[in-house]
Amino acid sequence: MASSPPSAPSSASAPGTAIPPGAWLGLLGGGQLGRMFCMAAQSLGYRVAVLDPGDHSPAGTVADRHLAADYLDPQGLAELAGLAAAATTEFENVPAAALEYLARTARVSPAAASVAIAQDRIAEKAFLSGCGLPVAPYAVLAGAADAAVVDPALLPGIVKSARFGYDGKGQIRVGAGAEVESAFRAMGGQPCVLEKRVALASPDGAHLTGDIISALTGCEPPMLKLANFQTNGTGSVVWNMP
Repeated sequence: MASSPPSAPSSASAPGTAIPPGAWLGLLGGGQLGRMFCMAAQSLGYRVAVLDPGDHSPAGTVADRHLAADYLDPQGLAELAGLAAAATTEFENVPAAALEYLARTARVSPAAASVAIAQDRIAEKAFLSGCGLPVAPYAVLAGAADAAVVDPALLPGIVKSARFGYDGKGQIRVGAGAEVESAFRAMGGQPCVLEKRVALASPDGAHLTGDIISALTGCEPPMLKLANFQTNGTGSVVWNMP
C-alpha cells in the first residue's frame, strides 16, 4: 500500500471543454453509487475505469475496466491517469491525495481540496462558519481533556467522529457530561465534535444543493430545491420542492 501517489505531468483539460462519448471516465470507489454512475455513463457512450481495492465490488463488476488496487497505489493511479479524461469519486473517504494526483492529467470533480474538507467534520464546520453559513453549535473534542469539560448548553448532543463517519456511523447520542467522556472513549480517543442536537424542520434550508448546481453549471436544473429530512442522524427522505 502506498502512502502517497506518484508524480505526474500536468495536462488536464479546461473545465469548459466538452468530453465526447467514447472517452474514458475514471471512478475512485466501487460501491453501489459507483455502479449507478458506471451504468449511466455507459448508456451515454462513455467507458468507465474503476479503481477500487475490492475484487468483486458493485461498480467494478460492471465497469469497462476494474483496477483492483489501493486508492494510493502508484501503478493503479498511473494506469487510471493514463486512461481517464475526467475522474470523480464515489464516496467522500477516498484519499484526497489520489484526486489531486489525477487532477494533473484529467478533469476532476469534486476537487481534492473540497473532498479534504468534507472528510473531516472539524474542518468542514470551520469552513462553513468561515463562509458565513450557520452550523449547529458544537465543540471540538481533540483529546480526553476536552471531553471531560463540555459546555452544558451543547447537551443533549451528538458526539461525532471527525473522520470516517457516514450514513449515521461514527455517531453517539449523549445527554450528560459523563456520557460525552464515554462516547469519546468509544470512538477510540480520536478527534471528534460534540454537536448540539437541533431540529431540522425548515424546507427553506434545503435549497443549498440546487444553488450550488446552478452556480457550477450556469443553468437551472429542473430539480433545484430539495428538502432532506433526517432520522437517527441520516437522511431518510428527500423531497423535490416545487
